[in-house]
Amino acid sequence: MKILFYDTKKYDKDSFDNALANFPEITIDYLEPDLSVQTAALAKDYDAICGFVSSDVSAPVIDKLADNGVKLILMRCAGYNNVDLAAAAARNITVMRVPGYSPEAVAEHAITLALAVNRHIHKSYIKVRENNFSLVGLSGINFFGKTAGIVGTGKIGAAMCRICRGLGMKVIAYDMYPNKSLDFVEYVDMETLLRNSDLISLHCPLTKETYHMISEYTISRMKDNVILVNTSRGALINTEDLIAGIRKRKFFGVGLDVYEEETGNVFENREDDIMETSITSRLLSFPNVIVTSHQGFLTQEALLAISETTLQNAKDFEAGSPDQNNICKEA
Repeated sequence: MKILFYDTKKYDKDSFDNALANFPEITIDYLEPDLSVQTAALAKDYDAICGFVSSDVSAPVIDKLADNGVKLILMRCAGYNNVDLAAAAARNITVMRVPGYSPEAVAEHAITLALAVNRHIHKSYIKVRENNFSLVGLSGINFFGKTAGIVGTGKIGAAMCRICRGLGMKVIAYDMYPNKSLDFVEYVDMETLLRNSDLISLHCPLTKETYHMISEYTISRMKDNVILVNTSRGALINTEDLIAGIRKRKFFGVGLDVYEEETGNVFENREDDIMETSITSRLLSFPNVIVTSHQGFLTQEALLAISETTLQNAKDFEAGSPDQNNICKEA
């Protein structure tokens, strides 16, 4: 099988090249540009393409891929809200993903954001580099004995629940399908979670139902001085409402690994660019906000799992026995 790999970064190529030793029947050509209507034309004579969470896998792109003979779209990520599944089905293209590569990686990044924004690590690091050893403005709160509210308790959310429990926190959660393995978690409705949580961490997919689930209304229901963390999908949060809440001093801190405006920024070096819109700049202007560049997945263990599962998906598809759990389906 021949795969054309889009939006290649060094860490992608390194991990996939290492995994290819176990898949001699597969060859990969790597491209730096991401998938688009223009670059889809380069997929002629390839059996499959490999995209990522920020790739354009819309209907026009899928049509171009199908016209070039592509039969398989390999998403090297868990989320696939950027894929037009109806268009793929109409053109007889199978879409596969990596549903669970390293849930602990994302959960550990989520708690890192929470702890860092709580103890002002981002500010302290810069101050000490400037020989400023003052502690003014660096006071945090103890997580021990506080309440963590976890929204979504799939694999990543469950890992976050276990981490918070290890910190001595009471863990409550909201999920339409409670995880029976989390016997220490108290499941509550969303209103109760918002009202009682000192830390709220989002771990759910982006769907029509979850779009802007954090809005002016839900923010108003939260406790004052809450810490909010999002490592899932940017559009779970209405960013304008979030900014308004920050300005009203609703939040002790906010940690974001994803945000609504990230598509043009994520994984790219834009240090010499003028930003086209103000959302990112406004978020970065607040002293109690930390934004990272969608790096929650980025551990050596996760990269290995992503590459191995993606290549296994390709191998299984070619053999006519794709893992049904890894096929992307419309909700």
